[in-house]
Amino acid sequence: MKKLVVALLCVMMLVLAAGPAMAAAKYNIRFATAIEPDSHYANGMRKFKELAEQYSNGEIEVQLFYSGQLGGERDMVEALGMGMLEMTICSSAPLVNFSKDFMVFDLPFLVTDRDKAFAVLDGEVGQKILATMESKGVKSLGFWENGFRNITNSRRPIKNPDDLKGIKIRTMENPIHMDLFRTLGANPTPMAWGELFLALQQGTVDAQENPLIIIETSKYPEVQKYLTLSGHVYAPSVVSIGKALFDSYPKEIQDVILRAEKEARDWEREFCIQKDNELVAVLVKQGMEAIEIDKEIWSRAAAPVYDHFKSDINQDYVNAMLGR
Repeated sequence: MKKLVVALLCVMMLVLAAGPAMAAAKYNIRFATAIEPDSHYANGMRKFKELAEQYSNGEIEVQLFYSGQLGGERDMVEALGMGMLEMTICSSAPLVNFSKDFMVFDLPFLVTDRDKAFAVLDGEVGQKILATMESKGVKSLGFWENGFRNITNSRRPIKNPDDLKGIKIRTMENPIHMDLFRTLGANPTPMAWGELFLALQQGTVDAQENPLIIIETSKYPEVQKYLTLSGHVYAPSVVSIGKALFDSYPKEIQDVILRAEKEARDWEREFCIQKDNELVAVLVKQGMEAIEIDKEIWSRAAAPVYDHFKSDINQDYVNAMLGR
């Protein structure tokens, strides 16, 4: 958090120094992400900026920050609640630290169909889950796409769960992710996103897991040989704004933000789907070896995770995601 405070103070000084050049907009929104400027998040953020500025006739100005310039995902969510940052997009997993309702999205092999997942995320269940962030001073606006998570590593081809034994894999600081890989025989190691590339390069960890687009934009083919198309977790991302800030805006500005977020969400989802259809071939061309798995075998191996967290997760949410 100290690094976040320093970064935000620097940004504020730059804004003040810009003076009259920024005076035209009545509402300045800093929208930040921890990942790269060519990522799916960043492309969606640029679409939101375009739409919000257009629909507000220039009353809103959105400044975009990438690659953890304003902190890690958890730090930025905390900053929203403290009024130190306006907007952020992050994967759903770090939000478990604020609301257990988000844990449902970390269950392995729960989602196999994106369209069915979208219906739940955009419906009553998804809205109930988003609303749990309000007590933290955060208004979560909607679920964007992150994608199906896949495993990469530098040691050996991983086709079956037993192949994970002894593999040191970076995970997010998320109890279900860590338990999943521990259950499968790996050694899960939580690590900040900004430290991961160097850790893979130096062999501090052997493996990591992320959606294909993050694997490609983070240049992991430079430090990872094997790509296991596990799709073990379907992970949405969440766009949030500080609740006190949002509540302070006039209704017409609130409506602009809600409209721009929804349209940018739909655009970002289509962008991700198109990328997913292309990226396996791209990653293979960049030197990776792609490995298909039998998901039924993996699902059975991961089944104990459901029992480990049964008391923490709303089973109605599980059934909704399963289409029951």
